[in-house]
Formats: sequence, structure tokens, C-alpha cells
Amino acid sequence: MKKRILLVDDDPGVRASLKVVLEPQYETVAAGSVREGLEAFRRESPHLVLLDIMMPGEDGLQFLDAIRPEQPGVPVIMLSALNTIKMAVEAMRRGAVDYLTKPFGIRELLARVRALLRRGEASQARAAAGASTGPVTYKHIEVDPARRRVRIGSRDVSLTFNEFELLYVLISNPGIVFSRESLLSKVWKDQTFVTVRSVDTLVKRLRKKIETNPADPDVILTVWGAGYKAADV
Repeated sequence: MKKRILLVDDDPGVRASLKVVLEPQYETVAAGSVREGLEAFRRESPHLVLLDIMMPGEDGLQFLDAIRPEQPGVPVIMLSALNTIKMAVEAMRRGAVDYLTKPFGIRELLARVRALLRRGEASQARAAAGASTGPVTYKHIEVDPARRRVRIGSRDVSLTFNEFELLYVLISNPGIVFSRESLLSKVWKDQTFVTVRSVDTLVKRLRKKIETNPADPDVILTVWGAGYKAADV
């Protein structure tokens, strides 16, 4: 069965061109606005989203804000004519996992799509394997990889794909120090538009969601000069 890709871009020429490129390998659903894209996202349950940032009315960042509480595990590649680090960082802060600047090479786009879909398959396989041993419980946090669910005390917490991956890596290995480079390879894998600073940004976001006091964390600890670890149980 073909993987399903949702393409959200207000330019009909871009939509038509990318459908021609994608459809030999993937089922492709196209939408011309954020509103149409959200309707298609909820109707079609895509495996991956290609999302333009600059669109009339609501923009791609608002699309990210809308889908993350619903389906945090669906990877989103941003497509933008804005070649700025600031915009790329903001898109990833809001939940995107990759960022391509227009005009981009078709081979590069297809390579990134394949990489993210493989990564999703690997995550599902790992979750399925983990389902037989049950969720990981760490202090007051329960992580269920099979359901991609995080529960802290009595409340469910919505995490983006990368936030979930980072938390899972750390609390599955309490007390073990991971360098930023190691976390890059484990969480972002073969994505290209990331640096070690991306790890710091992701840790900061994750702490805001899971720590009682993000300024004085007791779950994800900084090991100065080395990296990060989950506190010893």
C-alpha cells in the first residue's frame, strides 16, 4: 500500500508539479489553503505533510499549531521561499521536522520524504516491539510507544514527534549521559537542517511540557560540557 502525502500550497503550479513527481511512489492529496489542508488532514490521515508557509489568510505555522494536539507523530516538511534561519527555527519550534527553501531540487525533496517515512516505519516497529513489554514508567511519567502517548500523573501531554523521541531516549536510559551529537543522530537521524543547537531548543521545549519547574528541572538534567541525561531514579 502506498504511503499517503498531504501537500498544502496555495500555488496551483507547485501543487501540479509536485503531484506529478510524487504520485508514482505515493498517494498524494493536495490542498490550496490552510482550511482545505486541515479538512484533508483530518479526512485522509496522511503519513507525511508537505506544507507551504506563506499562504493567503492563515499561514503554514497556524496549520502546525492546529494539527499538533491531534496527531503529533505526523512529520511535516516546510516548503518556503524564505531562506532564513529564524523562520526555519520557528517552524521547527512549532513542530515541523524539516525545512526546504524554494526553489529546491526534486531529488533532495524525494530523499527527505523517503528518509522521514522510513523513520516513521522504524518508530512504529519499535513501538510494536515495545508493546509486548508495556509502557516505560519513569518517576511520575509514563510513555507508551505503541500509542505514542505520554502521561504525567493523571494528565495526558501532547508532544511533537521529536519531543516524544527525545523523551523516550532519555527516560529509557536514566542516568546515562547523551552528548548533543548522539541525540542528533538518535532523534533527527538523517535530517540535514539541524545543528547541536537544535538539541538545546528541543530540550527547552520539552522541559516546559513535562517539568514542574522548567527553570529547575528534575527530569531532564544538563550535564555541563557533556550533554543531557534523565535524572537517576
